[in-house]
Amino acid sequence: MNRRKQAAISLTAAVLSGVLVYGVYLLQLKQIELQEMTEVVVPKQFVATGTRLEEAHLTTMAMPRSALSPEMMTDVSEALGLETSMPLGGREPLLRWKVDKYRLLPKAGQSTFQIPREYVKSISSGIRAGDEAVVYLSGSEAEPRRLFPEAVSVAGVKTAANLEIDNPKNSNLMSMASGDKESMYASRRDANGTIDAINLNLTEAQWLALDAACKDGTVKLVIAFQASSIREEDRP
Repeated sequence: MNRRKQAAISLTAAVLSGVLVYGVYLLQLKQIELQEMTEVVVPKQFVATGTRLEEAHLTTMAMPRSALSPEMMTDVSEALGLETSMPLGGREPLLRWKVDKYRLLPKAGQSTFQIPREYVKSISSGIRAGDEAVVYLSGSEAEPRRLFPEAVSVAGVKTAANLEIDNPKNSNLMSMASGDKESMYASRRDANGTIDAINLNLTEAQWLALDAACKDGTVKLVIAFQASSIREEDRP
């Protein structure tokens, strides 16, 4: 009887010892996992709302893998060209919901201006909200020239009935955001009207230059769609 009891005690001790060793092993694995580091994308310094992110704005920072969330970016190239929807703090992990691929809101230092109809000579029929446009001056008494050296962002294009020009069943902007090239091109062909008004995101200096050039009526604007509005990776 004593032998059986001793055997049972020895077996129980062996099992408890095994459980203890296994528990220590799991704890060590957990500690190793917590100590593993990964790289996340962070701004080098404060970035204002409406900034289009470039390599100069970004770097990477090591952080525990256990603290990594799906919203954090781990590759700088993934963030390039995106625009900030809100200010970004320096050295804070860049979260996906703080940036957008295509934005209609004006950037820092800009406002959205509806261009008076009497200022406009022509607008490219392919222009849609979210595009980049080139603005030219054209008049009988002056040489045609480009008004701004850089392209400007289109905040909206509307019909005479004040409806946003788009394909109601297949939004061009949503297709752009989702990277659906076929739907994007189809929506440009199947728009719901003719452009009657256009809104541009401009700085104060740009608006004043535009207004000064067109207010006497001798010069008008030619607003053209810029091919670079569709980035190389979005082209078929």
